[in-house]
Amino acid sequence: MDKRSLVTIAEHSREKLMYLIEMASEFEKHPNRRLLQGKIAATLFFEPSTRTRLSFETAANRLGARVIGFADPKVTSGTKGEILKDTIMMVSNYADIIIMRHYLEGAAKYASEVTDVPILNAGDGANQHPSQTMLDLYTIYQTQGTLENLNIYLVGDLKYGRTVHSLLMAMRHFNPTFHFIAPDELAMPQIYKDYCDEHGIKYFEHQDFNADTIADADILYMTRVQKERFSDLMEYERVKDAYLLKRDMLVKARDNMKILHPLPRVNEIEYSIDDTKYAYYFQQAKNGVYARQALICDALGITLEDVRNDKTIID
Repeated sequence: MDKRSLVTIAEHSREKLMYLIEMASEFEKHPNRRLLQGKIAATLFFEPSTRTRLSFETAANRLGARVIGFADPKVTSGTKGEILKDTIMMVSNYADIIIMRHYLEGAAKYASEVTDVPILNAGDGANQHPSQTMLDLYTIYQTQGTLENLNIYLVGDLKYGRTVHSLLMAMRHFNPTFHFIAPDELAMPQIYKDYCDEHGIKYFEHQDFNADTIADADILYMTRVQKERFSDLMEYERVKDAYLLKRDMLVKARDNMKILHPLPRVNEIEYSIDDTKYAYYFQQAKNGVYARQALICDALGITLEDVRNDKTIID
């Protein structure tokens, strides 16, 4: 079988993204299968995670694979001084696929270069989060019926938010208009604005965050200000409450508008919004299982046709 790593979403074409969305849709219809019976997936989380780790492990288990790994690097040989290369080489002896989150940017790319076992990047520092982007694309398509010509508003931590960086790169195929809403300290990095310019992606920057600012949004993508990314806690205190979404700010929202969030949230979305028609972040998280099932299968050479012809479905 053809085995492929996923380090960045930028490596995928429009056709490949739509292909993976189709595969995720098949898994939403029938998530419980035995396509990966006899396979072993290793989840190596050098950085804390709840949703990403559990949804990857759920995805693997629902496909019939067994899961090994760790959620706390303190229990690994890294505490004894083992380098990342040795850890990856060692785990490659045990697993058919490695799902890795790491606090260093570029760690997933490095891991993919030292092993023939496919690596799925579950987040590397403030750099990329391609599996989150895949579930985001699936959710946007699910709620809007298209990925084309959408107004997407990214709010909050656009400097360190790897989810928004990956989403921006993936949407280049679909003629989006982005609106970046952030304080100066958390503005979208210039490298990603340059990326927009190079790929003809329209974008606007705002500092105001009110009902008028977001009135034209199809997707309102909220993010948490990530305390763990700040070396200066005084800077974190200055910006942590910069943009809070309150229910009365939705009075001018489009009927089709949906609020997404990679989670966890702290206080950036008022809890009373949870029961409105606009809130979609919990379904978005659920979609992570189906999107990650598609990514795992694709990395292991299982095709959409294989999924559609699968006889191992367990209802």
